[in-house]
Amino acid sequence: MEKVEVKELLEAGVHFGHLTRKWNPNMAPYIYMERNGIHIINLYKTAAKIEETAEALKKIAASGKKILFVATKKQAKDIVAEKAGAVNQPYITERWPGGMLTNFVTIRKAVKKMASIDRMKKDGTFNSLSKKERLQVDRQRAKLEKNLGSISDMTRLPGALFVVDIVREHIAIKEAQKLNIPIFAMVDTNSDPRQVDYVIPSNDDASKSIDKVLSIVTSAIADGLNERKSEKAEKDAPKADASTGSAAAKKAAPVADQEEE
Repeated sequence: MEKVEVKELLEAGVHFGHLTRKWNPNMAPYIYMERNGIHIINLYKTAAKIEETAEALKKIAASGKKILFVATKKQAKDIVAEKAGAVNQPYITERWPGGMLTNFVTIRKAVKKMASIDRMKKDGTFNSLSKKERLQVDRQRAKLEKNLGSISDMTRLPGALFVVDIVREHIAIKEAQKLNIPIFAMVDTNSDPRQVDYVIPSNDDASKSIDKVLSIVTSAIADGLNERKSEKAEKDAPKADASTGSAAAKKAAPVADQEEE
């Protein structure tokens, strides 16, 4: 994993916090100074925290668990969808569906409904419906897709949550806390870092800053997934050798028997 460069974080504006009057005193350890009424985040601490976060997420990805990304603010939506999608991780960028984690069974039902509509379209059942019914089904499918799109293949609870802006996504944070799901987050100077297991003190408002942090984080996840792939390949390789070996041994066996006679 590459080292996080403070210079790059600076260029992406990761150090700009909120107005000093909007600050959360619990963020004090991560604040470097105040400039023109705005808090400036200590990027050396940010760099260290990003590295710590990346290492932990890499391990989770290597273990085969999913990391659910949550970011519904305008500046973050497209970036999160692109970056999380690229490493095949689920994400919520529309509204957080209440009970997404704490009532996972219900969410799974909605996902199954989506799959059954897709099946209807494939096997032709859909075409036998009246025009009005087809319209209703299409609307339902579109609504489900909008809310649950990227989590449709999430068959179990995620191994971790990655959040951009914990103030905005407070419902998601509460649900993860209830279920002891580790929370990773970009935390700005107006937020309470105590709610998060892995804090990345950073500007969670500017798209450049969000893009920079997410690039590093998802690159670590990609490393974890690659590790998992190569470990699997190594495990499967000896099995193949063993089976070809035993086949060869069987072939050789009759020859040995003949020699003894």
